[in-house]
Amino acid sequence: MKFQIAIWGFGLLSLPLAAELRVSHADAVKSAVKRSIPEYNPMAKQMRIQGDVEVEVKISESGDVADVKVVTGNPMLSSTVVRAMKEWKFSPFTEDGKPAAAVANLKFSFKQ
Repeated sequence: MKFQIAIWGFGLLSLPLAAELRVSHADAVKSAVKRSIPEYNPMAKQMRIQGDVEVEVKISESGDVADVKVVTGNPMLSSTVVRAMKEWKFSPFTEDGKPAAAVANLKFSFKQ
């Protein structure tokens, strides 16, 4: 999450930073209550394209996927991962007993 700092006149106005809870791959997968498995793109499979796709998933306080960003991976493979991730649903994460937005990096492997 990026925050902007605005300078007005001689004063400095900054927005308060809201921390997101970092969640491990294992904890994110464990808390997933609805998962869609990414399909192996038929054209990529035919072309024998293999590899890993890593995505950064932002999870809302309610457990919905708020955003998916590709960190690494072939575009022919990553497009199906992004589509599938948007359908995932997580048990809400908490921090200090309160619902918290979370971020997790998830990795998917495509091999023939």
